[in-house]
Amino acid sequence: MQLHYKQTGQGPHLILIHGLFGSFENLNVIARPLSENFTVTAIDLRNHGRSDHDELMSYPAMSQDVLALMIQLNIEKAVFVGHSMGGKVAMQVALNTPEKVDKLVVLDIAPVTYEPRHDDVFKGLNAVNNAHISSRQDADSVMSEYIVEPGVRQFLLKSLVKTQNGFDWKFNLTILQNKYCDILQAPSGTAFTGKTLFIKGSNSEYITENMRDVFLKFFPKCKAKVIHGTGHWLHAEKPTAVNKSITDFILD
Repeated sequence: MQLHYKQTGQGPHLILIHGLFGSFENLNVIARPLSENFTVTAIDLRNHGRSDHDELMSYPAMSQDVLALMIQLNIEKAVFVGHSMGGKVAMQVALNTPEKVDKLVVLDIAPVTYEPRHDDVFKGLNAVNNAHISSRQDADSVMSEYIVEPGVRQFLLKSLVKTQNGFDWKFNLTILQNKYCDILQAPSGTAFTGKTLFIKGSNSEYITENMRDVFLKFFPKCKAKVIHGTGHWLHAEKPTAVNKSITDFILD
């Protein structure tokens, strides 16, 4: 499994991991300021971006991909920053191989198994595949019948690319849909006792008060930060506040 990645900056290593349907480019708003103090390795997870495709989408498999890339790049230990599904991958690395993780920052996701919440997204993505589109505007129009939020559609459209045969998604839609139950699962392993920060969007439902015990069970030294006026894509909505929270925690 070869992961596509981009490395920028200088200093201690930091690994940046995107969420479901994304790519490393979606986190450029985080990578750029962090690269002032760190060597940032932003990756495309399997079945996303320009990384290899594979039938597996489990968190143990994705975490092993990251560990293999660390060996390839001679990275002994790194700060990990992950959003959503990428946050679960980062947690999986910390829970299984804590010696590889200096500090951990997780954006708007919890170490729990979630109920399905992307049915409309999958319907919209498949509708685009089945339609005869000639532009991203056409794709946006098709998806709008299923996905109400313009911001979500714009996020997804970043992964729509023009090919010789028309338009296609950079992510492997078939595998992501077939393995969606695996993506909903919680990361597993032994409690990580390193410094951990969970950052929540105030309007997001991905982290709730009743999850407090599971946070402390797996990450007993964790801290929490809420970015007010933001949802699940908090880094896109208020990048300055999110970047300050990340940097202050890491450099403390």
